[in-house]
Amino acid sequence: MDRNSNAYTFIFAIAMVVVVALVLSFLATSLKPMQSKNVTQEKMQNILQSFVGDSIMADGKKVELTREVASQTFDTYITTQYALNNKGENVEGVNPFEIKLAGEIKKPVEEQVFPLYEAEYDNKSYYVIPLRGSGLWDAIWGYVALRDDFNTIQGVTFDHKGETAGLGAEITTDWFQQSFVNERIYNENGLLTGIEVKKGYSGGNDKSDNAVNAISGATITGDGVTAMIQERLKNYESFFKQKKNSKVATR
Repeated sequence: MDRNSNAYTFIFAIAMVVVVALVLSFLATSLKPMQSKNVTQEKMQNILQSFVGDSIMADGKKVELTREVASQTFDTYITTQYALNNKGENVEGVNPFEIKLAGEIKKPVEEQVFPLYEAEYDNKSYYVIPLRGSGLWDAIWGYVALRDDFNTIQGVTFDHKGETAGLGAEITTDWFQQSFVNERIYNENGLLTGIEVKKGYSGGNDKSDNAVNAISGATITGDGVTAMIQERLKNYESFFKQKKNSKVATR
């Protein structure tokens, strides 16, 4: 066939498209198990990080909480996993770790299932709640770890899909996440208010005002974090009350 002909060019282009498509399909299939493993390990890392920080006890010594270390220690410190309905009851036959909040939050609250992770670390109990909401450009998500008073925040982790670097993306920074430590999710009247990311906040280090300082120039993302925390946590309030009553009854 004449290599200068239109027919040759057309056939060559089709052949290249087919070859490239086959190669990409092969790579996607081959890499899928590795990608799934990385996603699972990162999720374990974020859950643990919400209450231990960047390092954890492993084999009797404190080490950096990498993805690999997280996968090795996850079952050691996560003692119970719950899949709850909005009444605080455990739903049988549902694996909490496999719940996709991106899909759950689109359902009516009565149909949603709410994952929760109970942890024991350094002789203390923590309850880790997954979060998901909306930032300026796309989804934001994370985890909040509560102490066993179901009020005080031990730690948080946040992430995002498309927030602006230097602005909304600052929700992933240590300085912002550390500002939530020791904050309380209930106000002085006993109402679950969550934590407000407050523009012009002047409360300093006050941990009883249910507020933290906002990120300059990222008001909408901050409002998204506020709404996300309040909306997600209120769905666990029935569970909190049951656990509190159970603790009182066993004393």
